[in-house]
Amino acid sequence: MRLLSAVLVSSLFLAGCNSGSDQAENNDKSSGNTPVAPPTDGPTTPTTPVIPPVEVPKLDPNVAPITNGSWYRPGPLTTWQWQLSGTVNTSYNVDIYNIDLFDSSTDLIQGLQQSGKKVICYFSAGSYENWRPDANEFKESDLGNNLDGWPGERWLDIRSTNVISIMTKRLELAKEKGCDGVELDNMDGYTNNTGINLTNTDQLAYNRAVANTAHQLNLSIGLKNDLDQILELVDYYDFAINESCTEYNECHLLNPFIQNGKAVLNAEYLKKYVDDEAARNAMCSQSKQMQFSTLVLPLELNDAFRFSCL
Repeated sequence: MRLLSAVLVSSLFLAGCNSGSDQAENNDKSSGNTPVAPPTDGPTTPTTPVIPPVEVPKLDPNVAPITNGSWYRPGPLTTWQWQLSGTVNTSYNVDIYNIDLFDSSTDLIQGLQQSGKKVICYFSAGSYENWRPDANEFKESDLGNNLDGWPGERWLDIRSTNVISIMTKRLELAKEKGCDGVELDNMDGYTNNTGINLTNTDQLAYNRAVANTAHQLNLSIGLKNDLDQILELVDYYDFAINESCTEYNECHLLNPFIQNGKAVLNAEYLKKYVDDEAARNAMCSQSKQMQFSTLVLPLELNDAFRFSCL
């Protein structure tokens, strides 16, 4: 957790109390004997020691964004491909490939870059996935409820120092593999039934901290969904990745990224956009007017089909 220490504010809450016990009188009422005081030099009853709380580093929600650096900053109408499962199809003529951090080899990343593409590496920073190579590093206390519809995934307690350490190592892995940037998934746990009771402030502090850590590593970073905090996070992130903003009539919430000269990479999954060319063209016309980079993709992100509005 070397890099996140720059954006942590540590606080130590010490609690102590003096424990004591009143010695019971040995009063044998049936015999009428006078109570006898306990001996002062005999064995005493062991007491449980009072252990002060452990020091808990806390992320600062008011930390300033790191903005000076040479990392990649995609602008509006940047073209992209998003594939997180299956053998990556490298044939698309696009600016960005968004691929899985763990499943993608260094050779694949370098090959895409040699063909003139930037590579964004995906991992989930808000959920535990039981198939990842570092899954055994999480503690049971780090884990919350299951994610609906995603077997093997559970929400994470993003306040945990252990979780923060693991995510720092993942960002370092992205740097070691040569990724140009990262996409961090499930960054809106506070709006979901996590079983952890995350607050808006918890999420804001975490999202800002990981963005600053990525920038310390000279990595670009995209904000995944988390529409309610865009105004508070747009200065910390280099682009936005959104799912289904047209379907849910939420695209206008992403305008701050465009207004700041930053790309909005959007994916739509509705079947009508696959089967109905007129519906797809209407959606794409609106998307291009907003300067979004919209794709119509399968929910599995496996390259089974792909329609691009650009």
